Amino acid sequence: MEIFSRNLNGCYIFYAYIQVLDQRDPNWWQAKKVGDNELPGLIPSQELEERRKAFVAPEADYVHKTSICGTRISKKKCKKMYQSKWNGEFDKAELILYEEVTKMPPFKRRTLAIIGTTGVGRRTLKGRLINSDPQRFAGVIPYTTRPQRELEENGQNYWFIDRDQMEHDIREHKFLEYGENGGNLYGTNLDSIRDVINQGKMCVLDCSPVALKMLHNSSEFMPYVIFIAAPGVEVMKSLYDYSRNLGYSSRTLTFDRQSSIRYSSRRARTLESLASIYEEDDVKKSLEESACLQRMYEKYIDLVIVNEDFDMTFRKVVEALEIISNEHQWVPVNWVY
Repeated sequence: MEIFSRNLNGCYIFYAYIQVLDQRDPNWWQAKKVGDNELPGLIPSQELEERRKAFVAPEADYVHKTSICGTRISKKKCKKMYQSKWNGEFDKAELILYEEVTKMPPFKRRTLAIIGTTGVGRRTLKGRLINSDPQRFAGVIPYTTRPQRELEENGQNYWFIDRDQMEHDIREHKFLEYGENGGNLYGTNLDSIRDVINQGKMCVLDCSPVALKMLHNSSEFMPYVIFIAAPGVEVMKSLYDYSRNLGYSSRTLTFDRQSSIRYSSRRARTLESLASIYEEDDVKKSLEESACLQRMYEKYIDLVIVNEDFDMTFRKVVEALEIISNEHQWVPVNWVY
């Protein structure tokens, strides 16, 4: 069995593997740490932990109180039957409890899920990883209902599909994740992931954290999850500049500086100041969202890397994948039995 915890800064994930010896008491279980020769101790049962979480004071309830963007989710508690279409909503309120695990000999994970907030370099890291060893790593081509443009080839950058078919496939749970932008649907089809796995490659995904539950609970995908944590403010600004140069900027504020100076140098300085303020706001928002995402999805995360340097982050990812391929691993029992 595995216990999840984190340090006060929320920067790294620590795991404690315990052996449960006695579960007869409904509130307290007798257990000891794996590999520890000391006497057994007591841990709260899963039922007790659930009750304790349910009675957290509203002002101290950081899991259920806010959504990713910081807005209030709900002021009232209501009971709902679980439905897969509400998967994201239930993930937001998921309790961090025990998980039964087993130790397996070295093996290669089938998928690599890179998650993190906007602007931390997930897409850049994914591309570099795939380009470094195309025989080992591969990505998936997303599906979209957007009309195919001139000179675009189906299956090169997107698989083009009509909206009715994609909506039908979504209802049939054939997509890992999907969303709508500009009136068009975009999504990652599960069959695309299976195709990569069947080629003997590790499928690299820069997916939404909401998709982790489906990946984690399936023995078919066996993910290794890396959380790219936001670094300090100054490093985040440099990442934003790097993304902007690559055309990935999430916010664009442009103006003709020469024209502005010609008519009003004050106006030019004002617009430059606004651009700086927007960038500062984006950085602060990313830092807050990064910490929030890590708290919410820590039970799925295998490794946390603070992306202070792209080269260093890349090396850490490669080293981590090499280690898990050559050492025994603790994995969920549903991956095995």
